[in-house]
Amino acid sequence: VQLQASGGGLVQAGGSLRLSCGFSGRTFSAYDMAWFRQVPGKEREFVARFPWRGDRLWYTGSVRGRFTMSRNGAKDTVWLQMNSLKPEDTAVYYCAAKTNADPLDRISSYESWGQGTLVTVSS
Repeated sequence: VQLQASGGGLVQAGGSLRLSCGFSGRTFSAYDMAWFRQVPGKEREFVARFPWRGDRLWYTGSVRGRFTMSRNGAKDTVWLQMNSLKPEDTAVYYCAAKTNADPLDRISSYESWGQGTLVTVSS
């Protein structure tokens, strides 16, 4: 599986960005997908996850109501629409995929990772 994340950039607080993650190499519909983010010196954290069945879409509390994750099987792509951005959202954002039966909420469950895209929110 290859994942290609894009869409990061510099935005002012209150602004919006839309991240994209292109998926190739396997059957997209069989994969659970997730977005993570990481600030230098801190652990990587979940942002959102979208299981292949389409249920149990989940967001971390700090982004709930501001971020929306979506996926499109025809385009083999997932997106993360980020609205009302805050300086604390500044991080490198990664998309990841898994097809195993390991828990959705475990970072180590994810088998494939994109290269990361930097989001910087200025105050």
